[in-house]
Amino acid sequence: MKPSRDIARLIEIMAALRAPGTGCPWDLEQNFATIAPYTIEEAYEVVDAITRGDLDDLREELGDLLLQVVYHAQMAEEQNAFAFGDVVEAITRKMIRRHPHVFVDKDGNLAPSHVMEVWDRIKAEEKAERAARRPPEQTSHKSLLSSVKAGLPALTRAMELQRKASTVGFDWNDPRAVLHKIREEADEIEAALDRNDKQELTAETGDLLFALVNLARHVDADPESALRATNAKFERRFAYIERALEAQGRTLEQASLAEMDELWNAAKRSERPAAGSGDTARSR
Repeated sequence: MKPSRDIARLIEIMAALRAPGTGCPWDLEQNFATIAPYTIEEAYEVVDAITRGDLDDLREELGDLLLQVVYHAQMAEEQNAFAFGDVVEAITRKMIRRHPHVFVDKDGNLAPSHVMEVWDRIKAEEKAERAARRPPEQTSHKSLLSSVKAGLPALTRAMELQRKASTVGFDWNDPRAVLHKIREEADEIEAALDRNDKQELTAETGDLLFALVNLARHVDADPESALRATNAKFERRFAYIERALEAQGRTLEQASLAEMDELWNAAKRSERPAAGSGDTARSR
């Protein structure tokens, strides 16, 4: 089978990988739940390529993300639920419906300021239509938080849950109150450490992360972007340690923790003029 620019070839490849008896053993074992984490991961890889401005890599990562769509569609087709063509038809219908000023109202184009109003109205209509199609047991409880999608990354979903709750006044009034909550959660983690309760430690760590997201929201910081920037900073400073030791003809394994700490602080000092703001402590 040869590569092709035609999407049909990718669908054929996916079908071959899932073919009982002749397909790939690993692919045959997968289901929607086991593939979902890879779908999220590939979306992040796309974002990473965009952040780095690497268009060659972006092409590759978009292909990996497209494969995830084809993979899910193939599994759905095996269950006689829907096929890839149905996915394409659904999104084309949606985009045409949501852009009447482009595809329908040729004589009545909307001003840019009104486009989002129309978009939101049509999305609300579509949501109501989907809800009407669901079985009664899935629509028995209408929570304020139901509109926050379960598939969002955890940090993003925490932010959206908090934002939604804040619309009815369930919120802190002062970022310092959130900071107090963070200290409270940290104390609870320390108590769990004393008890060596792993299940409690997991729960309390989640509470701390949720409180940190709340702080980010109150200071107008996106937690995903903030953590991504800190990850990059950690990688940059750790690379400084590696380069410094390499210049000495040594490896990480040959250096003591105290030596690596000293180099870490040197990396921080070298960045300070460019940073222009406060610094965070080393994380390990």
